[in-house]
Amino acid sequence: MPIKTSVFIPVAAVLLIPLSFLVLSKSRPDKSSTESEKAITLEVNNQYVSPISIDYLRSLDIQADSVKIEDELTAGTNYRKYLASYYSEGNKVYGLLTVPTVATPEGGFPAIVFNHGYIPPAQYKTTEGYVAYVDNLARNGFVVFKIDYRGNGESEGDPSGSYFSSAYTIDTISALKSLQKFETVNPNRIGMWGHSMAGNLVLRAMLVSSEIKAGVIWAGAVYSYRDFVAYRINDTSYAHRPFETKEGEEQRNRETSPNIQKIREDPDSVDFADPFWTSISLTANLKYLENPIQIHHALDDAVVDVGYSRDLVEVLKTANKLYEFYEYDGGGHNITSPYFETAMERTVEFFRKTL
Repeated sequence: MPIKTSVFIPVAAVLLIPLSFLVLSKSRPDKSSTESEKAITLEVNNQYVSPISIDYLRSLDIQADSVKIEDELTAGTNYRKYLASYYSEGNKVYGLLTVPTVATPEGGFPAIVFNHGYIPPAQYKTTEGYVAYVDNLARNGFVVFKIDYRGNGESEGDPSGSYFSSAYTIDTISALKSLQKFETVNPNRIGMWGHSMAGNLVLRAMLVSSEIKAGVIWAGAVYSYRDFVAYRINDTSYAHRPFETKEGEEQRNRETSPNIQKIREDPDSVDFADPFWTSISLTANLKYLENPIQIHHALDDAVVDVGYSRDLVEVLKTANKLYEFYEYDGGGHNITSPYFETAMERTVEFFRKTL
């Protein structure tokens, strides 16, 4: 049975902490960097600020030009399909774009930024994977933009995952900004869908931007980092590299501080009450969540433990946020048939009532 809250209290605007370093997500290709950008230091009052902290991400002025059509692909049943692109921090990022064939409604179509789970970046292809997921959303009247993320497939940039880097969060918010300028999309009716790694990504993005009007998470992971220690995760997208330094444009989004090394090397020594951990925790920053989310998880998920979603739901309930939560007896990590059809029907209905 779904667990639902029935009351939603909007969060008041919060003053942002001024930062001594600001990243602007560029709307045009520009790979240049200054000397100051090559030695990245994020500090407030001489205190280290994590590039994945919520307040830091909220301080960024992320902008992007409209989605660009690169090529028209074979159409779906009632929608056109395109290879499209946009720019995020100067990186050209590709995506699969679907547009309904019916007349554009007044104000434009509702749209969904579709965020895929971890696939080895070198193996990823824009037109492959999540075909049935995208098709179901597209057939039901949504513009869908399934983005690659930087460094995935043919997209420019350095792939870095979601749990210890802000890069993909910036990519998905840049995609939102691009869709807002696309001629057939209603800029005020855009939501996000995310699976596995991208469940973390969707919630992080929703804490950063209230312009994401609704989020749907399938089998999502890592919301407090305490959960990461409790449940671990059976994929490689979280792997950090202790030998990496925060130098150069490709490194500026990565969290590689000594604090983060402990979570793999000595998790029992981690003090999650430390301000560093509360600054990067999603559940510790739910005060910024203004819009509803829907969560799906299978009990037999062998990749992401259902405990991640259950713990998140408890925090959402305590914070009096608007959410829906559905558990499934089977279906595994991808919530496959016969559970897929039910989960997708609920997803479509949720987006219809929230976008």
